Amino acid sequence: MARRRLPRRPRVHWLFLAVTACTLTLALLAEGYAHHRLGATGTARPADDPVQVAELSGPVADFSVAPPRTVALPAGTVALTFDDGPDPEWTPQILDVLRREHVPATFFVVGSQVAAHPELARREVAEGHELGSHTFTHVNLGRMPGWRASLELSLTQLAIGGATGVHTGLFRAPYSSTPDAVTSSLAGAERAAARLGYLSVLSDRDGEDWRRPGVDRIVTNAMPEGGAGGIVLLHDSGGDRAQTVAALPLLIERLRAGGYRFTTVADAAGVLPGAVSAPVGGYQRQQGVALLAALRIAGIVNRLLLWLAVTVSILGVARTILLVAFARHHARGLAGPALGGFAPPVSIIVPAFNEAVGIEASILSLAASVYPDFEIIVVDDGSTDGTADIVRRLGVAQVTVVRQANAGKPAALNTGIAHARHDILVTVDGDTVFEPGTLAALVPQLADPTVGAVSGNTKVGNRSGLLGRWQHIEYVMGFNLDRRLFHLLNCMPTVPGAIGGFRREAIEAAGGVSGSTLAEDTDLTMAIIRSGWRVVYEEQARAWTEAPASLGALWRQRYRWCYGTMQSIWKHRRALRSSGHDRRLGRVGLPYLILFQVLLPLLGPVFDVYALYGLLFLNPLVVAAWWGGFTIVQLALASYAFHLDRERATPLWALPLQQLVYRQLMYLVVIQSAVSALAGTRLPWHKMTRTGDVTVLEAG
Repeated sequence: MARRRLPRRPRVHWLFLAVTACTLTLALLAEGYAHHRLGATGTARPADDPVQVAELSGPVADFSVAPPRTVALPAGTVALTFDDGPDPEWTPQILDVLRREHVPATFFVVGSQVAAHPELARREVAEGHELGSHTFTHVNLGRMPGWRASLELSLTQLAIGGATGVHTGLFRAPYSSTPDAVTSSLAGAERAAARLGYLSVLSDRDGEDWRRPGVDRIVTNAMPEGGAGGIVLLHDSGGDRAQTVAALPLLIERLRAGGYRFTTVADAAGVLPGAVSAPVGGYQRQQGVALLAALRIAGIVNRLLLWLAVTVSILGVARTILLVAFARHHARGLAGPALGGFAPPVSIIVPAFNEAVGIEASILSLAASVYPDFEIIVVDDGSTDGTADIVRRLGVAQVTVVRQANAGKPAALNTGIAHARHDILVTVDGDTVFEPGTLAALVPQLADPTVGAVSGNTKVGNRSGLLGRWQHIEYVMGFNLDRRLFHLLNCMPTVPGAIGGFRREAIEAAGGVSGSTLAEDTDLTMAIIRSGWRVVYEEQARAWTEAPASLGALWRQRYRWCYGTMQSIWKHRRALRSSGHDRRLGRVGLPYLILFQVLLPLLGPVFDVYALYGLLFLNPLVVAAWWGGFTIVQLALASYAFHLDRERATPLWALPLQQLVYRQLMYLVVIQSAVSALAGTRLPWHKMTRTGDVTVLEAG
C-alpha cells in the first residue's frame, strides 16, 4: 500500500527568521554606532596628529575657498557656544541659566545625543538658541575616510531635522577649539564639510571646562582680553559639567560688567540666519523622524537583548548549580541502591527498520549478556535491506524474528510487546550495542514494585570525529546529568529508545506505545508516570549507540527529538495542574523541559549575538571575560559529569568549539521545532543513515 504523502514542511518561517535576524543585526549596529563612545569627551588635540597651523584670522571660516575666508567677531560681542550635548542632566541646567539671564547661545550638538534626547534639542530651538553640527558620534574626522565623515554630518543633520524641524549650516569638528588647533588632517575634514555647505566654527576663548579646573579658572579662561569680541567654547555634555553650570552665571555677570553684548554665532559673524538655520522640508523632515524612530527602536532592542542575555546567563548558572547539587546526591547513593538478587526472565524487544548495517553487532551483544534468562524479539518493520535475513542467519537461539508491514516504530514496539513471553521488557534500538553486564545492571531496579520503568545510560559509540565528540560531550554532560536530577525528583520525562527497562503492567496502564508524537519514548515515559509509576535511572546499564555522523543527519534526528518532546509536553499538559501522583512531572519535569530545553535554547542566540555586539562596540575585555567565564563554567560542569560517568576527559578539548558551532545548530533545531509546532506541521519519520561505526570502550 502506497504511503500517504505528507505535506512539506513550511519554509516561510526561515525567511521570517532571516528577516528578523537582519533587522536585529541592523538595530544593534545602529545602536552600537550611535553610542559606542566611552568616557568623557573634550577638545584636546590628539597628541599624534601632525600639526599644520592654518592661517586663520577669525574663528568662523569658509573652507570652500583657498585660503579660507574668515570672520572675527566685533569688539564687545560674545557668542557662548556649548559642545557635546544635549545631555539630560547638564543641558537643562545650562538652559535654565541662559533663560534666567536672557542670553542666547549656540549649541554644537552630537547627532546621537539629539537622537537620544530630541526634546532637549527642541527646547534649545524653542528658547531662541542656535544649533550646529558636532558630528554624530564625536569622532575625529581628520582620521576618518571621506565616506565616514560625510555619513557623520548627514546623520547629524537628519537627527537635528527630525527633532527640531530646522537645518543647520554651522559645523564644529570635535577636538578643535581655537584657530591654531587646526591641523593638517582637521583642515581636510573642514574642507570636506565646506563642500557640503557648512561654515566651520572654532573659538577665540576655550574655557577648558572639560578639564574640570575649577569654577574660577573656567571663568578666567573664557573671558576675552582687552574688550575684544569672541566665541567662547564650553561644554554641556561629555562628562561631569557641574563646574560649567556653576561658572556660567559668573561668566555672564563678568561679561555684562565689561559691556559685552551676547549673540549667536550666525548673528555675530554677520551671516543671514536663514543661510545657517532654515526650516526643513517635508521629505527631509520625514527622513529625520524615521532616523530618530529607528534609533529609538534600536535602543529598545539593545536593552531588551541585554536583559535577555543576562537572563540566559543567570538561567545557565542556575541550571549548572542545580545539576551539580543533584548529581552529587545521586552519586552518593541517596537515590537508593539497586536491589540485588532480582533476575526475572526478560523479553528484549528490538524494533528494526532497514538496520542491516548495525543489526548484527546489536543482536550478538544482546545474546552475550550475562543474565540467566532472556529472549530477544526482533520486529522487522517492513525493512527493504534484508534486516530480518541477517538476524536469522546469525542462528542465535534466543532470537525470534517477527515481520510486519512498515507501520512505524511505535507499532513495531507494540508488536514486540504482544509477542513477548515475559513481564519484564527491555527495549533496544537496532543500532545499539550492550555491554555484557548491561542487562544485569538495568533489571534489578525493577525489583521495587513502585518502579514502572528504568532508563539506562546511553553512550556515543562513534566518537572519533569532531561531531562525534560534541555529541559524546552532550550525552554525558547534558542528558545524563539531567537524568540524575530527574531520578531524585521522581519526574524522569524520557526513557531512551536505545535502552529502557519496563514493567509490562506499566506499559499497559499507559495505554501501550502511542504513535501520536514523534518522541514515542518521551510520550510513553510521561504516560507511565501519570499512571502512578516511578521512573528511575541506572548509570551502570550502559548501551552504546551510533550518533549521527553528518550535520544533516544530526539535524534530522534532533529535529525529530525536539519536535516530539514539544508534542509530548503539549499532550501531557494537564499534569501541570495536577495535584495527584503525577504532580512531580507537572510541577518539576514539564516546567524544567519548557524552561531549559525550549525557552533557554530559543533565547540562547541572544547570548552570542550580544557577545559579538559587545566585542564590536563595548569593552572587549569585559565581553571576553563574560564569554570566557561562561565557557569555564561549561568546562567545569562537563569535567564533573565525565568524572561521574568515569569517562576520560580527553574529548573535552572540543568543548570550546562546541560552544561556537554545535550549540548554535541546536538553537536552530529548537527554533525550527517551535515554528513547526506552532504551525501544526506533521512531520514524517526521519530514518538516520547508519554506518555501523560503534565501538564499546572501557570506562576511564
